[in-house]
Amino acid sequence: MELSKRLKTVAGAVTPGHRLADVGTDHGYVPIFLVGRQICPRAVAMDVNKGPLMRALEHVRKEELSDRIDLRLSDGLKKLKPDEVDTVVIAGMGGDLICRILLAAPEFLAAGVELVLQPQSEWFKVRHFLHDHGYEIVREWFLSEDGKYYVVIKALPGRNEPSADHYPDEIYYTYGFLLLKEGNQVLLEYLLKEKEKKESIVLNLKKQRLDEKRRCQDLMNEIGSIDNIIHIHYNHNQAAITTIQSRTISRVMS
Repeated sequence: MELSKRLKTVAGAVTPGHRLADVGTDHGYVPIFLVGRQICPRAVAMDVNKGPLMRALEHVRKEELSDRIDLRLSDGLKKLKPDEVDTVVIAGMGGDLICRILLAAPEFLAAGVELVLQPQSEWFKVRHFLHDHGYEIVREWFLSEDGKYYVVIKALPGRNEPSADHYPDEIYYTYGFLLLKEGNQVLLEYLLKEKEKKESIVLNLKKQRLDEKRRCQDLMNEIGSIDNIIHIHYNHNQAAITTIQSRTISRVMS
């Protein structure tokens, strides 16, 4: 079974040898990939809807993994106990929903299970949630696939990183301190596109002479923050900035 780039990144974030729980498993691809390759000894694949769970069941049976992958109809983590797993994966959901699922299962946070999270939106909420509940973000991945951008966050209990030192400004929660620290090139591409998008909105508002002074000011503040973060973390790599900007212009012109 071949995974998409996004799901392969999620699977690659799981610590080998860990028992896995995949919340919102959909087709069951991540548990099948990890258990089938003997990266994880066992897995629990869960979904709140019967349809996806039945599809996952078909795939599990096809791969002859029914003895090592347990499927459960579950709203979040309700049908699971912390001592059954070492890693919880929640991928492909909005950041707010991921936070609500974890908040509804404090026993997993208290047990200190490894978390591998792939929020589709509101990344900042997930990062805040992890810090607020004593988790340390130990690794992040940022990737693009089929024109979309994805972040994958791996977190462990302990918080060796003081959030006040590593996340001094809200923008580090928005885009990820670790990604900026490593100078992630895909994130740079995303930042440049976000800046261009916001500049275009400001220009259109001004052209239409709409009374949107507050909106324009908010956008200009966001543009300024992006400029600042690029200057701090990417200014040493002007060649990459020029290359990405040239590639963007070429796509627009073609």
